[in-house]
Amino acid sequence: MSANPVNLWTKTDHAQEYLERADLISHRGEGEAALLEFISRGTRRILDLGTGDGRLLGLVRREHPDTDAVALDFSPTMLEAARKRFAEDSRVTVIEHNMDAPLPQLGKFDAVISSFAIHHLVHERKRKLYGEIYDAMNAGGVFCNLEHVASPTARLHEEFLHRIGFTVETEDPSNKLLDVQTQLGWLHEIGFMEVDCHWKWRELALLVGVRS
Repeated sequence: MSANPVNLWTKTDHAQEYLERADLISHRGEGEAALLEFISRGTRRILDLGTGDGRLLGLVRREHPDTDAVALDFSPTMLEAARKRFAEDSRVTVIEHNMDAPLPQLGKFDAVISSFAIHHLVHERKRKLYGEIYDAMNAGGVFCNLEHVASPTARLHEEFLHRIGFTVETEDPSNKLLDVQTQLGWLHEIGFMEVDCHWKWRELALLVGVRS
């Protein structure tokens, strides 16, 4: 069982500090660009899990303006920022929800996306959430998780932290990192097809699966 229940994302200063450096995360734009390739032109309804300030959803909606979207988050700071971003966009609904709890009934989606959010859940909850995502998708829909994953060794983890301006002592205690292979295996077991890691830079990875 994951032994780390800490999650600091309801704290204003923690969320605000992240927003101030979000644009500076190394290679982030590469991962986002890779994710956009998997959102098909036939997409009509999108769910964004852990939307933060709505950055990723904004990029997707810019490419696919003829879509409706639901964005979930539980951080008051992030919810305020997301609502401000989408204040003039009636096709985006921002909902407060803590992903420690089962997803609310929101209907079916053609695409489910997430960016650097699910790794804050304990591992058992990650696995259950993936199943809930599968159940919330239309056949042929795509799940794209741009995620912070575990390195195979402590040395590689330290190198990654150094690259993004942190140390083992200063990294986010909310992180509950898990390796790519385990998560891809879960997606296969749940029933996702065409499961793969389509982009990776050190501990940043894009995991994708299609609803059968």
